[in-house]
Amino acid sequence: MNIPRFHGASALGALALAIAATQADAQATLSAEVFRIDGNQVTVYAHDFLDEIELETLRAVGRQRDALALFMGDDAGHGAIAVAPREGFLVNGAPAPSASALAQLPDPDSARAAALEMCDDTRRGGAACVVVLEVAPLE
Repeated sequence: MNIPRFHGASALGALALAIAATQADAQATLSAEVFRIDGNQVTVYAHDFLDEIELETLRAVGRQRDALALFMGDDAGHGAIAVAPREGFLVNGAPAPSASALAQLPDPDSARAAALEMCDDTRRGGAACVVVLEVAPLE
């Protein structure tokens, strides 16, 4: 019987790339809402697991200067918020323990990767974290 064998880091690297590509494809097919505020573009991704209160809270980041500053700081640069689907974005009116907001990163890929890594490090099981909001400076 021929059993396929995986060879160390190259197989793991290929698997990681395949997973990342699948997540990127899933992100691209979501309903996205785009807001422009204070020289930033804020994109909210409406995942099925987010309830209306969570979506409205994320939309507020794109509509209100104070909400943007609360989650992303005064000079957001490139930023992202990632959450674990099992936990959602809000728990009892506060961000879920795994909800991770990072800003002031050099590019969108870095922002997404950092938010996802931080979220996945703190989530309590279930599906991998996903990005629910991105911030980018307008050019």
